[in-house]
Amino acid sequence: MFPIDKKTLDETIKKLEIVDVTTATIRQICSLSDALEEVAGEPFIHLEIGNPGLPANQIGVEAECAALQDGIANKYPAINGIPQLKKAGSRFIKAFLDVDVPAQGIVPTVGSMQGCFTMMLLLKQRMPEKDTMLFINPGFPAQRNQAKVLGLNIASFDIYEYRGKKLEAKLEEMMKAGNITGLIYSNPNNPAWTNLTEEELEIIGRMATKYDVIVLEDLAYLGMDFRSDLGQPFQAPYVPTVAKYTDNYVLMISASKIFSYAGQRIALVCMSDKVYHRHYQYLMDFYEMPSFGDAYIFGVLYVSSSGTAHSAQYALAAMMDAACDGKLNFVKDSREYGRRAGIVKKMLLDNGFHIVYAIDGDRPISDGFFFTAGYKDMTSEELQIELMRYGVSSISLPSTGSEQNGVRVCVSMISDDESFARLNERLKAFNNDH
Repeated sequence: MFPIDKKTLDETIKKLEIVDVTTATIRQICSLSDALEEVAGEPFIHLEIGNPGLPANQIGVEAECAALQDGIANKYPAINGIPQLKKAGSRFIKAFLDVDVPAQGIVPTVGSMQGCFTMMLLLKQRMPEKDTMLFINPGFPAQRNQAKVLGLNIASFDIYEYRGKKLEAKLEEMMKAGNITGLIYSNPNNPAWTNLTEEELEIIGRMATKYDVIVLEDLAYLGMDFRSDLGQPFQAPYVPTVAKYTDNYVLMISASKIFSYAGQRIALVCMSDKVYHRHYQYLMDFYEMPSFGDAYIFGVLYVSSSGTAHSAQYALAAMMDAACDGKLNFVKDSREYGRRAGIVKKMLLDNGFHIVYAIDGDRPISDGFFFTAGYKDMTSEELQIELMRYGVSSISLPSTGSEQNGVRVCVSMISDDESFARLNERLKAFNNDH
């Protein structure tokens, strides 16, 4: 029964050995909500985890099944990717971003999680004086934890106060010491669902070139800024990207959300030609491979997983080719998340909440997979814990590197009228009591 009393909540947190709820991992929050569901005897509303809420794309499923039937399961995949996928990835980037990335630089990874982790490892090694990863926050908490595990120094700032022209001065301040090796952000943003403007992407690209910083652009939600139709191949408008403004980029494109293919753990790391072929003395000495791309594929990826699942590569190649051929409109399919977000936003606003990260330039943010919400003058910790008492599970903004008060709202797991009604009922009860 909700609300759960504070003593029970505190005891459950202690039992699970969660030191600080506001900085706990998403999986820890899931375990807490699971435990509290048993206490309450009622299901929670899960706003904390970003599982795809749509069926896996059937084109991928059929291609993967066909590949398995053809007998590829007993063969190791090439570490640098099957030719079909490398070609399809290069074509896909041209079709939807209008950027040329040679097939050589298109490399499959075990989800963008592996891609990010292994790429940051190599960025740490490329030049001794560049030992720091710069995060534009808020961001995906796991990526910051990856840098921590790798022993990278971490620098960061909350973009809330640095939109538009203000971004340039902030990046200058952060990069001028010369110790930044890479800069990472997601676009659309997880958790805020803000989208960097062309002005901001140009600033990032120009500063990355000036200070020899390699940009990791996480495009997990590629095309999901639903304010424009970004789903038509080989025609404008194209997906905005920093690759238009610098050669110092690595794009990460995942099948998890755009094709709802999260379970097969397949993504692409896409290195610019300049990034791939640049030589570093350390990489020559350590890997006996002078080029960044070769050291990444044959030095780092090989020892981390010996390749990405063979059948999943055929699936992603088929889905990307279908999208390029106009047979699969993945952006249209994913618009369902925008519909859900619009409904949930209205519920929150009607019950005293406000949107924290609300504006891109002079436009309200798009409705999509995530957004951020605050309540009156509650701190992030107070809001997250109080919502938990009412059967609504979320992660706090501080866990994403944000300096604002609020929580992240993910709409992927709210899919039917019953779920919407249950959430609305609990938000009303929360608001009435606060």
